[in-house]
Amino acid sequence: MRALLILIALLTAIPAQAQRLIALTFDDVPRSPGAWYSPDERTRRIVAALDEGGVRGAAFFVNPGSLARPEGAGGEARIAAYVRAGHVIANHGFSHLAASKTPAAAYIADIDRADAWLRGRPGFRPWYRFPYLDEGQGDKVKRDAIRAALAARRLANGYVTADGVDWHIEQRTIDAVTAGKVLDIEGLRALYVETQADAADVYDALAVRATGRSPVQVMLMHETDLAARFLPDLIAEMKRRGWRFVSADAAFADPIAAQAATVDVPSAQGTLVEAVAWARGLPAPRWYRGNDTALLDTWYDARVLKEGPVP
Repeated sequence: MRALLILIALLTAIPAQAQRLIALTFDDVPRSPGAWYSPDERTRRIVAALDEGGVRGAAFFVNPGSLARPEGAGGEARIAAYVRAGHVIANHGFSHLAASKTPAAAYIADIDRADAWLRGRPGFRPWYRFPYLDEGQGDKVKRDAIRAALAARRLANGYVTADGVDWHIEQRTIDAVTAGKVLDIEGLRALYVETQADAADVYDALAVRATGRSPVQVMLMHETDLAARFLPDLIAEMKRRGWRFVSADAAFADPIAAQAATVDVPSAQGTLVEAVAWARGLPAPRWYRGNDTALLDTWYDARVLKEGPVP
């Protein structure tokens, strides 16, 4: 109720033309090392960037199974650091399983393992985000079984409404650094900021077409070195474009949340905005064009590696 009251206050306090609200969420916590920083340094930088940008109540979706891997050492302390900084944590599955490739019973058991680790910890929120945003793809029987299991456990769908596939840019960067390639850091900064901000704009426009309103957007990001390095630039650019940052609590109180558990399309693997647009008959494309990783690769090659013509 408190989150809903906050949301109503925000919506009534901001002029209609400026009502573009967004929450930042980060998946795959604790994530493996990236291109430049130790995991501890990455966390420090993300916390500092969010604080300096005035972003409060971001959500970090946790895979507790990652803590058992060598690269997960110290992960519990880093998760606690996010919570101490005023952010929240939620369930992303114990082992980051793909629903379309896992029997329903095993998948639900994995949710329960993560829930057992998370529930009762400071900052915990009863939200579950499907790894890979994969709700079973075309298998509606499995999808509905998982949805029923979430409802029985009082876990809400930690859906996404905007996605700029930052994970792909991160992996390209790790691969390039590992191969000893020279990166144009300014080109990388510009590409990261542009794709994430453009994705938010595109999905917001699609939401208006599909629902007649601009919902509070939930931005999918990952705990990456790119976020650690370029979040200040991204936050500044999104503010310049008229976005206002709100907490994940406020975002998941938006009325569009009710559709996360009911929208029915042939393949639930993407943003909620895309699924709603599909269900309401809007033609493709219903996604940001930069989510096409082949196209994104051409941008990366030209602008970061200087290995091809600028598209």
